[in-house]
Amino acid sequence: MIELPSSKDWVRHLHPSSKMERLEAFFSGHGFDPHRHDTYAIGRTLTGVQSFRYRGEARNSLPGSTMVLHPDEEHDGHAGSESGFRYRMLYIPPELAQEVLHGKPLPFLKGGISSDPQLAAAADSILNSLDDPVDSLAEDDAIFQLFTRLQAMCGGQPANNGNCFTAANLAREYMNDNLHLPVSLDDLAECTGRDKWSLSKDYRLYFGTSPHRYITMRRLDLVKASILSGRPLSEASVDAGFFDQSHMSRHFKNAFGVSPARWCRSRDRALG
Repeated sequence: MIELPSSKDWVRHLHPSSKMERLEAFFSGHGFDPHRHDTYAIGRTLTGVQSFRYRGEARNSLPGSTMVLHPDEEHDGHAGSESGFRYRMLYIPPELAQEVLHGKPLPFLKGGISSDPQLAAAADSILNSLDDPVDSLAEDDAIFQLFTRLQAMCGGQPANNGNCFTAANLAREYMNDNLHLPVSLDDLAECTGRDKWSLSKDYRLYFGTSPHRYITMRRLDLVKASILSGRPLSEASVDAGFFDQSHMSRHFKNAFGVSPARWCRSRDRALG
């Protein structure tokens, strides 16, 4: 999902996990354009200076640092020194965080960079075995350790009585069941029994993004899977619920900072 502007650069998408995406990459200069995930991006800088803009401010992650980028927060990436930078990253869906948090607001780490050793150890427990199949129990333990530590560090604030996690979760399940169909906020309100504006606020609080962006990202997941299986972009777009290829491509670039075609080439190059 990352453009490779230099012959020195590489990206490895690691052994697939049942619950999260993992990658390792090196960039000698420019890394990737501004984009947003609907997941937590939790990573470790291994060498060099990893520089990026986050919430309007310049950040520099050094070896040993742990990055925690909140869902739906725009960021970019480039080398902060002539030696480039190498890093590993986890992409964890907020619904996994909620399995630990049990309906509490998602923790937000101010600044996006931490030197906390417990947080680093939790991330390393799943990032240090890059080429091995992910053990399900180890994966669940890492998720638990990451989010209990984040909650403790961020001083998680309880939701007020006006918020409803049950409604937000029902909306998420409804969208997952209807990815190929048009879905409106009115549909979600009807299936959850909650007024649509309160539901929209609930969803952002508990899952870190809007209902529209959530279902768009799940449709993009379908597109990526179809592309990797050899389907043409036009067919993959419509089958995933987009109006056409152009509609899908605009959302793809916004989500991953690169076009679908370049995303394919970056994966091919990493595997070559």
